[in-house]
Amino acid sequence: MEAIYDRRDFLRTAAMSLGAWELNNLGLRSAGIENRKQVSFQETKYETKKPLGPVKQIEAGLLNVGYVEAGPLNGAPVLLLHGWPYDIHSYDDVVPLLVAKGYRVIVPFLRGYGTTHFLSDKTFRNGQQSAIAVDMVDLMDALKIEKAIMAGFDWGARTAAIIAALWPDRCKALVSVSGYLIGNQAAGKVPLPPAAELQWWYQYYFATERGKVGYEKYRSEFAKLIWQIASPKWQFDDATFARTAASFNNSNHVDIVIHNYRWRLGLEAGESRYDHFEKRLAEAPLIRVPTITLESDANGAPHPDSTSYVKKFTGRYVHKIIVGGIGHNLPQEAPKEFAEAVIEVDTY
Repeated sequence: MEAIYDRRDFLRTAAMSLGAWELNNLGLRSAGIENRKQVSFQETKYETKKPLGPVKQIEAGLLNVGYVEAGPLNGAPVLLLHGWPYDIHSYDDVVPLLVAKGYRVIVPFLRGYGTTHFLSDKTFRNGQQSAIAVDMVDLMDALKIEKAIMAGFDWGARTAAIIAALWPDRCKALVSVSGYLIGNQAAGKVPLPPAAELQWWYQYYFATERGKVGYEKYRSEFAKLIWQIASPKWQFDDATFARTAASFNNSNHVDIVIHNYRWRLGLEAGESRYDHFEKRLAEAPLIRVPTITLESDANGAPHPDSTSYVKKFTGRYVHKIIVGGIGHNLPQEAPKEFAEAVIEVDTY
């Protein structure tokens, strides 16, 4: 969605409405920022000659994970993680750029997407943040990958950051769009000023049974609307959207998405097996691995101000702003810049 409020005015309003603790946990407290760079979007068009594939399957933890693998098996591993409502095809044009540099690239469907499915019908369809991160660690174990560069956006950025924070020995370096997205239920219960709440309209819709039924019925139309709002200047075509929309036909997709957003608001519980992870994440742990955070200049989705999370990264750290009308789906809209960030952070 296009900016509907001035962020400086919002921060001033938020500061009057919330205490310092709440602001810190919501990622809205102002701080100095170092190593800030502005990167112009290159107009070079990377046309996808064909979508990612073939999709492989492997049993990992609770799941049979669908994933694409490209590049040499002895190359430095890179794990690329997608968000909602997106899928592995956000990386169609990123993967060949990384493979050309000799990387082994893994792009998995998250739980509830594409060909990833649960091994047991009895497993709770859980969308909480730590469960998705554990899935990815399990995938690395199954693929016998000890350490990888983690990169992602939206849910994928949160998942990558959680792995970097909780399992730093498994994360060589991090590329995170929109920075530090680790959250907790306590912060999710703190109200924001109305203009900020408006940007989260869909999570309140999902909080209702009408919303769940509506998303079940109209998931493709809903996803297209989110794409248009979150990336208002990106002219995606129907074929691009259709490739991704097909992954929402997963029988667990609606349950995972709805639980994710309800869990964030504290409306549904998670599973006790993840309690110790969530307790650590609620403390907003520091990320010590080398990191590049990226932000786009036309990101229409809710995202924290970049000055709020600079102190969360204590290793070598650079923040870059991609300008030129780039929206929320940064890897697909600016694949060259995203791939270059992965290659650069590998040198830190």
